[in-house]
Formats: sequence, structure tokens, C-alpha cells
Amino acid sequence: MTALPRGETPGPSAAADDDTVGADTAAAAPDPSAEDVGGDAGGAATEPEAEEKDGTDAAGAADSTDAADGEAAAALSEAEAELAAQRELRERIEKRKAEKDGPIAAGAKLSGPAADLLAAVRAVESGEKPGAAFFDAPAPTPRRVAPAPAPVRPRAPEPVRTPQGASAEAVAAVSAVLAEGGAPEALAGPAAQTLGAQAADVLREDPWQLLAVAGVRPEQADGFARALLGAGCGPDDERRTAALVGWLLERAALQGHTALDASAVRAALAERAVTDPEAAVQHAVAEGVVLVFQEGPDELDDEGAEELAESGEQAEDSTGQEPPQVLLGLDRYALAEESLADGLARLVNACEKDADWSEAAAAAGSPSAAELIRTVAAGGLVAHTGGEAARAEPAALITTARSLGLRAVGATHSVDGRRRLAEALDDPSAAVTLAGLLSGAEGPGRDEEGAIAVDLLVVLDAPQLDVETAAILVESLADGTRLVLSGDPGVLGSAGAGRVFADVLAARACPQVVSRTPDPGPIGELVSGIGIGELNQVEAPGKEVVIVPVHDAGEAVHRTVQLVADSVPRAIGVPSADTQVITVGHGGPAGTRALNAALKQRLNAGPGRFGGFDPGDRVVHIPTPGRTVPGVVVSADAEGLHLDCAGTPVVVPQERVESSVRHGWALSAHQAAGMRWPAVVVVLPGDAAQGLSRAWVYTAFSRGERHLSVVHGVDQALPRAVAQSPSQDRTTRLRALLEALPTATV
Repeated sequence: MTALPRGETPGPSAAADDDTVGADTAAAAPDPSAEDVGGDAGGAATEPEAEEKDGTDAAGAADSTDAADGEAAAALSEAEAELAAQRELRERIEKRKAEKDGPIAAGAKLSGPAADLLAAVRAVESGEKPGAAFFDAPAPTPRRVAPAPAPVRPRAPEPVRTPQGASAEAVAAVSAVLAEGGAPEALAGPAAQTLGAQAADVLREDPWQLLAVAGVRPEQADGFARALLGAGCGPDDERRTAALVGWLLERAALQGHTALDASAVRAALAERAVTDPEAAVQHAVAEGVVLVFQEGPDELDDEGAEELAESGEQAEDSTGQEPPQVLLGLDRYALAEESLADGLARLVNACEKDADWSEAAAAAGSPSAAELIRTVAAGGLVAHTGGEAARAEPAALITTARSLGLRAVGATHSVDGRRRLAEALDDPSAAVTLAGLLSGAEGPGRDEEGAIAVDLLVVLDAPQLDVETAAILVESLADGTRLVLSGDPGVLGSAGAGRVFADVLAARACPQVVSRTPDPGPIGELVSGIGIGELNQVEAPGKEVVIVPVHDAGEAVHRTVQLVADSVPRAIGVPSADTQVITVGHGGPAGTRALNAALKQRLNAGPGRFGGFDPGDRVVHIPTPGRTVPGVVVSADAEGLHLDCAGTPVVVPQERVESSVRHGWALSAHQAAGMRWPAVVVVLPGDAAQGLSRAWVYTAFSRGERHLSVVHGVDQALPRAVAQSPSQDRTTRLRALLEALPTATV
């Protein structure tokens, strides 16, 4: 590792670099918490950026393609295709649940005590029957069986209608209500879209429903309610407390949680002037705003379950054991986690266990690849862990399976990941993006029953898989399909809610193959040490790793521009277009905004005549929340902003440019997850210390293939962050659901 004195950068004449662009170009207001949604240890977004979700999940959409076909003037965008795929698959999930003879409450058949608890709560809500009526549901109807392998014609996404915005009349009515309550008129459109055609009436009846609109905070909704209702409303108004409970759960989902401890919700309500938080939670459960779950080994009878759900009491039982944990969650994530657990168990149990791939395993290129092939031959679900070099093992598995006549496909998180996988395969068409596979834009298409036409699916970059996407994916696989989840457990987690890969590993729900293939070179050695909590000095004779110390954020921006524009191209031979800057957050004097402004001024100065963009600008397109697609601006016209995204032409409509396109010379680590570049410059200004964690450092430092420069201004905060053990910072139910299944591996 090469450490340079302040003011010097790699290269034979680094001293000559001081004439580059200054540092304080267009710095933004500090926002240390701004970051992409989710992440196992790096925090989550609280700032409503395009890449920081106003919604929740990051299910991903198909890679943008040029759909300008002569017969389809109104071709679908990838986001619309993804929405259609999600709607269709969610309908199938709900239909499958509804076809069971007994009422299936969230948690049924999967979490033991949670089933009894939730059934009792819903019985109390409806008043139709006692909770006991839910406990004896018959076995589920048989699942479909995978059809025999047959040629399947790839199928394009089915036509769907373009999502229509709220009518002008509805927006006008909402605007009038907002004006009466002193709320910004700009909220009229989003409120009408979120709350529906009757949004104006809904807001008059319950002003706190304004919290359902992205970006609205409780204090703003309180002011709006006071203006409409006058002195008749107070902090304990049941409409307010119910809306607050829902808002807390939605906010938690943006940080990756699929549920929250009931005590944490009560504490948050108390902080917002609710005098009886327990009653507020009870009312929210009764109104169906949230669901309640019990996590723990203790069984409760109907009466005990009802009391626990309503009062939140957690006294020890008569045996002296620890009381069960009571969680609150939103229905959408409860459905996703339970459907996912059920689907994974189905794949484990339905797969052929006696396949003999030993001859193919013996011909594998490495012991780890051979172990993976043998393990997959004997199981329907396998977890594979390893770094970048270990991606060769899933590639070997796909090649082997295809040589045996199986329909095998590898799905990656990003277009860049697809490119790297395709380079390792004999048949590049076997590499797809997960978003493209789900939407139908990539891959083998679906069979006549709607299942993805594969016998083996390998999902790489598995830590980026959120729970809703995973549920949709597993529901799309027929019985008998083999599924491999492969990824590096040390990187930041998904942008959407959940921690699917980590929960599958922790629950030991399937066989696990740990790669013994290390990442090569000085960068690989450095990252391997970070993974076990050690920040080691490494020998870097070819300047593969360079440390550039800085005093403050201004100097950090200045040195970053020097590195990207001059030093790395000159000394390392990597052009600026192949060098990626990664920093902790979007705001602040050395966040992505400030860095992108300075880098644009140096590398592609222009007036920004196309909504702040010029031809040649390096950008990222966010077609759906949590999914980042790098590209370059080509032009703009009445249709919108024209981009080139890795060779694929993309047109972003004018009304979507502001919310879904950002300059992309500098990204956050969450955005960069799943992608790699020849050279990476990681910027760590002094104010970034609070945003550092082992997972963040591991992710950022491992994005470089040939070169890593670290603009270092955090002193000892960096080794402290690396040494600190990673914590479980997402509350989910999937691990408990998987552990409760009889198929769990001990």
C-alpha cells in the first residue's frame, strides 16, 4: 500500500498536479445520513433522492432497451414491465393463499406461535369467529410440478397499460383541501395518486393520511390536521396514532426492516407526544394498519395471544423462560417473507436428490467448483459464498449443467455483473440480469404455466436480493427447479427491505458451500483482511493501492478530481471514463453532489441545457428504486433525455429526468454494490466517519479491479470501523420462519 504525502498523487510527476480544479465547486448542504436505501451496516437513506426510495422495495426492472418498434409506438418502459410482472406474480401469490381451505393469516403454518397469535388478532378485529377456528387449516393444495424439459420460445413482456396518473379533477380537489390546510400545492398530484380518486374526501375525513405521501413528516401532517380540524384534534387522536404507526413501519422498511419490535414502536410513539402508546398500537392492530407477530418458542392460547397483542406485555411465563418477542409489521412484507419461506421449503423438498454429477464435478477447474457441483446435484437449494474470484465457480456450475442438457441460467444484480458472468461462460446468453429475467426481457421466457423455463437458476450478488423480489422469484420457479444463491456476505445488503441471503445463511436452511478461492493481488489481500476486521498494510509494487491523505473536505474534492482527471490515467493507464469515485453520502461538502459538480466542471464542462445535463455527461439512471444503471448522455429532444447504458439506448421522459437521472462520476457504496471498475477512488472526508462500517469499507474497497486510491481524511475512524464487528441492524422474520421449517439444516 503506497501512502503519498499531502499534495502528491500517483505518477512520475505528481507535483505537477496542483494546477487542477479547485475543491469547493457547488458543494451541497451537509446531509451525513443521506445514503442509498438499505445496507447491512452502512445505514439507509432518509433523503428522498432518485436512488433513495420514496416507496419501499427494490424489486428491480428489466434492463432498459430500445423498444422503438414500428408496430409499437407506445412501447412499454422497463419500469412499467416490472410493475406488471410484480402485479401478476403478487396476484398469483395471493390466489394460491386464498385457494387453501382454511383462512390463512400472515404467519400461518410457518412460525408456530405467530400463527396462533395473528389468527386470534384477526378474529378479534373481524368479530366473526373465535381465534380457534383458524388453527386447524387443512394441508395446502399440491403445488404444480415442473413440466418435462422442452424447447421454450422466449416471450417478450406482455402488453400492459401505461400507469395513469390522477385525473385533473381529483388533483384540483386535493389542491383545494391542501390550500385550506396550509399544505404545499405541490403535494396535490402525489396525494391524489397515493390516496386515489377520493383523495380529497379522505384527507378531509383523516388529515393524517397525508403521511402516506412520500416525504411528508409527522409535524407537517399535524399542522395540516390542526388547520383543517381546529382544536378538535390532539396528539392522541386515533386517526393520528394509527397513521403514525404505519408511518413508522414504512420508514423502517426504507432502512431495511421488514418488522419492528413492538416496544420500539411504542417508544417512538411516546417521543411524538402519544400519551398511551400501548393503546395506540392496539388500535393500529385492530384497524389492520399493521400485523402483530410473536417470535419465540412459547405457545400461547387464544386468550394469551390476544392479551399479548393488545397490551404488549412481555412478562416471563411460569417456566421462567425469556418472554417471546412481539413484532409489528406491514402486510406486504409479512406476505413476502412467508411466501418466500414456503417457496424455499418447496424447492428443497421437491428436487431430485439422487442426480449423479460426479463425473462433471471431477472435471471442474477448482476444488471449490467441484464441491459446488456435487452439492447442487443433491439439493434443490444451495447457498454459495465467496469473493469476486469465486464467481468462476457458479459459472462452472452453469456450464456443467448445460452440458448435461439442463436449462441453466445465471442472474446478476447489474448489467456489469451480467457482462462479467457472460465472459466466464461458454454461452453468454445464459447470463441475464435478475430484473430482466423477472420482467421477461431477458432469459428463456416462461412455460405455459407461467414458471420461468429453467432447471437450474444461479442468483449471483445474492446479498442485493430484497425480500419482495426474492418472493416473486421463488414463486416463479416450478417444483424440481434447483436454486443457488451465491454472493459475498461481507458486502452491503439490499436496497429494499429484508436480508434474504444473510437470513438463509443464518438459518442454515440449506447446504452451504464456502469458496476457498481467494481474490488475487494487493486489492484482494487488503479486502480479505477487512472482511475479518483487519486493515493491513499491503505490498503494492504496481501502485495497485494508494493512500492520499487530506485535511478537509475541500482538499478531498480537489485531490479526487486530480486523481480521476490526471493521475490515474497517467500513472495507472486507466482512463477517466473507467474510473469510479465512491463516497459515503450524497450530501455534504464531499458527497456525491459536490464531487459530481467538480468532476463535471473538469471532465465535461457545459451549461447543463438538458435539465442540468449535457451530451457526454456520465450519469446513472434509476428506473426503479434501488436499481442503478450507469450510462452516458447522448442527446435530448421532445421525447426526453437519450442515454447510452452499456450499449443499450434508453430514453427517459422529460417528467422523469429530475427524479430518475443523476450525474454518475461519483456514487455511494450502496449504488456501486454489484458493479466493478478498472479503477476506483474512495473518498473519506472527515465528516464521513459516522457513516463508516466494516461492510461499507469492504464494499467500497472491493469495487476496483486494477487500482484503488483512498482519499483519506478520517484518521483512526477507518481502522475502528473495520475492527468493529458487524451487527444485525435489520429486523426481519425470515430467519425464524426458515428455522421453524422441518427442512432446516442443522
